[in-house]
Amino acid sequence: MDHFPNYWGMPPQESFDRYNIFQDKTKNNAISDPTTNTKQPIVTGTSVIAFKYKDASFGSLARYREVERLYPVGEYTVLASSGDFSDFQYVKHTLDKIMTKEYYTNDGHILGTPHIYEYLSQVMYHRRSKLNPLWNAFVVGGYHNGEGYLGYVNLLGTTFQASTITTGIGMYMASPLLRKAVEGHEDTLTEAEAVDLVEQVMRVLYYRDSQSINRYQRAKITAQGVEISPLLSAPTDWSIGKDLRGYQ
Repeated sequence: MDHFPNYWGMPPQESFDRYNIFQDKTKNNAISDPTTNTKQPIVTGTSVIAFKYKDASFGSLARYREVERLYPVGEYTVLASSGDFSDFQYVKHTLDKIMTKEYYTNDGHILGTPHIYEYLSQVMYHRRSKLNPLWNAFVVGGYHNGEGYLGYVNLLGTTFQASTITTGIGMYMASPLLRKAVEGHEDTLTEAEAVDLVEQVMRVLYYRDSQSINRYQRAKITAQGVEISPLLSAPTDWSIGKDLRGYQ
């Protein structure tokens, strides 16, 4: 790499012959050149939080306006993503093909949340093993066999299940708040309390994450199916420096 700014954007000196004529050496090197992979995400999103409260509830901050990062898969499952948006689109397309195939097979078997979670974990680990990971952290939430289900899988293929899950900066800021409010109270926490908790955590993440905006989505999965809200605008008091000592 030439470190002189005057030469940035110019072909390297090796591309010119002794008569200072540019030689395009890229046309016939498709076979000999090594395959390159994405070294870092391009368009990324911020935090996702998820927790159980008799059902599964999600909250998500959006870094880019009008970009939705909650996606329904089947009737009782929601996929939430942080990280590269194009990789998220690839995963959505892959899951759509799987669900379409299952629908037309019509053998009476329906892919539930645990099956989708297991399939996604294998996809992520396979891409990691090829040294071409999908630059995402996913939360798979749903309702299966009469109870809520939450699972986490990231670009390394790391997986776990818990009653509270967070991604992005939420892993550092939101996890203590959620664990204190949710763990041990999954069967008694009401929907109204869950919605209030989401708003409190989203407020903390909005103040702490300089790359976020005050818009988020919320999803609820119950025995009746999936409900995903459009992008919500945060309350106006989010932008006036409200005292956060009660949320720390």
